[in-house]
Amino acid sequence: MLSVIECAYFTYILSYTNAFLNIQMESVCENTTTADFKQSNFGNFLPNVRSGGWSDIGSRQYMEDTHVCIADLAKNFGYPTVDKEVVSFYGVFDGHGGKDAAHFVRDNLPRVIVEDADFPLELEKVVSRSFVQIDSQFADKCSHQRTLSSGTTALTAMIFGRSLLVANAGDCRAVLSRCGIAMEMSMDHRPCSLSEKLRVESLGGYVDDGYLNGLLGVTRALGDWHLEGMKEASRPGGGPLSAEPEIKLTTLTKDDEFLVIGSDGLWDVFSNQNAVDFARRRLQEHNDVRRCCREIVEEAIRRGATDNLTAVLVSFHLVAPPQIRVNQPRRVARSISADGLNSLRILLGSQ
Repeated sequence: MLSVIECAYFTYILSYTNAFLNIQMESVCENTTTADFKQSNFGNFLPNVRSGGWSDIGSRQYMEDTHVCIADLAKNFGYPTVDKEVVSFYGVFDGHGGKDAAHFVRDNLPRVIVEDADFPLELEKVVSRSFVQIDSQFADKCSHQRTLSSGTTALTAMIFGRSLLVANAGDCRAVLSRCGIAMEMSMDHRPCSLSEKLRVESLGGYVDDGYLNGLLGVTRALGDWHLEGMKEASRPGGGPLSAEPEIKLTTLTKDDEFLVIGSDGLWDVFSNQNAVDFARRRLQEHNDVRRCCREIVEEAIRRGATDNLTAVLVSFHLVAPPQIRVNQPRRVARSISADGLNSLRILLGSQ
């Protein structure tokens, strides 16, 4: 059996050891933060959609970017809304070799979508074939006016009810902010993408020094009918340069804050998360979506972007994104109490 002095000594050693371990644990945790996100279900959430856009020529000689924001697609073209279901439409079009293809697609793609017999009940199919159809229409126009020869990438976003549908052909990009976390809603169609390279080669094309057939920096685009070996006029959507978009459909919840759509020049200087963080801070300051787009473009120029620049922001709430609440770990007591220390001294002093 331990004596009183041995018990006291053991207690002292145990207290010292625990204190040391607590200090070590605290040093591990002191720079660790955990975000307190509330998991939300779909519930009855219905987005309150606001949008804005901004473009700048940048340091280029010509402006080939363009964009569109349509709050009610059917109403915009004089069609009745089906079951009071409003479909909004947003798009960014990054032209190359001239602005004609980008402007043609901007002005005509929304109309082709609305006029499709399956609109709005089968939007995924409608959008996919509308991209190919508008590409063929531009080919017909180019055959009569050779001066129109050009191409464009295209990214569109459509919102109907709680659904968000993104269609992309090219290297524009859409990023969704979900509780402040960047969620990529599109894939860049570039020759360096393995899946795109394999698709191109299966259709008779090739990648040379990072360019499709040694000519283009993208593997999907509308237009470019003047470039030999890229598309097959007899087979819509055929050829290594595809006008068929990749489609991504998601259901929005209250955690989804906004969508950023940008031409490729924007993503040369912004990462996905960086763009979301920047936009959130600006919206928290003034909650003006168009002003936020202008500030994103201006920041891209300040960072050294050299391309034409376009940003479209679609917000799903009337209020600004909330501050993310962060829980800091509690500090651990590191010392023995004064009374305890005094008692220990008395016990040890009686040795």
